[in-house]
Amino acid sequence: MNLPPLNIPAIMRQFGLHTDKSLGQNFLIDDHAIRRVVEAAGISPQDYVLEIGAGLGNLTRHLAANAREVVAVEIDDRLTPALKYVLKPFSNVRLVVGDILAFNPENLFPDLDVGQGYVVAANIPYYITSAVIRHLLSVRLRPRQLALTIQREVAERICARPGDLSLLALSVQVYGIPDLAAHIPASAFLPPPKVDSAVVRVRLFPQPYLPEEQLDTFFRLIKAGFSQKRKTLRNSLSGGLAVTPAQANILLEQSGIDPQRRAETLHLDEWRSLVDSYQRAKST
Repeated sequence: MNLPPLNIPAIMRQFGLHTDKSLGQNFLIDDHAIRRVVEAAGISPQDYVLEIGAGLGNLTRHLAANAREVVAVEIDDRLTPALKYVLKPFSNVRLVVGDILAFNPENLFPDLDVGQGYVVAANIPYYITSAVIRHLLSVRLRPRQLALTIQREVAERICARPGDLSLLALSVQVYGIPDLAAHIPASAFLPPPKVDSAVVRVRLFPQPYLPEEQLDTFFRLIKAGFSQKRKTLRNSLSGGLAVTPAQANILLEQSGIDPQRRAETLHLDEWRSLVDSYQRAKST
């Protein structure tokens, strides 16, 4: 469905609105960029979609034109009148006002079964990127795919390979395979941010890379491993896990990992070995 462009500045004037810096509001206004987000989300007419940060509904209406149902979550209740005005032609949109971190997707999609999946499309500010991803991926009703418009540098970090991994990258890659689907220039937003953005697409595994019962340990270990990034794993794990350097050394050697390596060089298989060794040590 071809939708006419929205005049976002005119809508803001009509409803007496301004962007809120404290909420990281930068409204996506470029129709070409919006189409790239929708394409990255890979939405079919049978899909349920969760949009985080509906803003003024510019992306929401394109999602609604392609999906079975859209649940649009927006934390800023000042935008509600404008959102209802923009979305009036779309009967398949449910607007929910509140913080996505306070909602369980099972309550937002009560008719979906675990394993059925849904799609997440969002234009989110950097400061909540990690929290939103962890929240969505650590619940029973996980999405099957994410399409997130975030700062380009952060998107590139999420897609990094061993040698340049980060806490954020591992937190995503344990759940799925990320890739950069599109670059979005700062000029596509109102107001334009200081840096360019990108759409990172994450295709979720049917099950996490590690068993569910190991995920808490995995997150504890990667947090410890990156707690002192410039130090060797031997030293960062010692500090992060409150064990002696000798104990950290033994743990790493039992996992087949050189204690002199740094956390960013380990791939997921090696973190899985480390989790196994740590859990065995804790059970003896």
